[in-house]
Amino acid sequence: MKKEKYIRFDWAMKRLLRNKANYSVLEGFLTTLLGHSIKIRSLLESESNLESPEDKGNRVDMLAENENGELFLVEIQNNNETAYFHRMLFGTSKLVTEYINRGDNYDKVRKIYSINIVYFPLGTGSDYIYHGKTEFRGMNSNELLELSPFQRQKFNVDAVSELYPEYYILKVNDFNKVAKSPLEEWIYYLNTGEIPDGATAPGLDGVREHLKLGSMSKEELRAYYRHLDNLVILHDCIFSSQEEARFEGMAKGLAEGRAEGRAEGIAEGRAEGIVEGERKKQLEIARAMRDKNFSFEDITAVTGITAEELS
Repeated sequence: MKKEKYIRFDWAMKRLLRNKANYSVLEGFLTTLLGHSIKIRSLLESESNLESPEDKGNRVDMLAENENGELFLVEIQNNNETAYFHRMLFGTSKLVTEYINRGDNYDKVRKIYSINIVYFPLGTGSDYIYHGKTEFRGMNSNELLELSPFQRQKFNVDAVSELYPEYYILKVNDFNKVAKSPLEEWIYYLNTGEIPDGATAPGLDGVREHLKLGSMSKEELRAYYRHLDNLVILHDCIFSSQEEARFEGMAKGLAEGRAEGRAEGIAEGRAEGIVEGERKKQLEIARAMRDKNFSFEDITAVTGITAEELS
């Protein structure tokens, strides 16, 4: 029996989950990830949640607030970004300063959870989900610095780390197992657009009800498939062409190195060939992206090629 296909989570975040009737999907996802019940009070505006035709490979983010005033920044990143760790830091830092009024005491700083769903290789590691938080340990004793009883009572938390932003990274493309837990059921859906048989994770019932491809109008389907096509093009431009560039550069470098007949020539030839091949392929990628109506800002971010070089 053919499995039901559902709308990708990034598209749903942009178009569907902002409807209060669909909050249960996001609440279920956050509840499953964080391990305690989350109820969304409101969705807040986020400046990078763009829907322009030029915004084909952007991250998609949603900023939610729960009943305790905590903030949840959910971001999806489709295109490769070397400095993505820095971007995560910038995002939480920006929220810290935006959501405190001038003159407020520092105890008004909001708790922030940064949830990052990435569809590209980020860092090096064998896991598909990572959690980061801030702790302070003694340099001599390795003792964990803890809150005083008064601070625990005043801030209503048990650990220093609970006062700081927490980060979650879901490398969904690295998940290739059978889903055996509610969180894995969610990762499976994020990766494949399908829900595992018998899945019971909170929020997936909302996906089944509200995010079926078959429930979309023809116009919505056309826009959705254009979105998928753009993601495929972007993925192919970045990954396939870069692999070709590596092989082409290596081949040329080896040929030049052999011609010189010296080990030094081989090394230099490889390096020069790789650089020349990479540059050539980046130009090809940039032209392909321009022909597909990517913005010059996106083209430069992905390839390093400027608008002047393409003219």
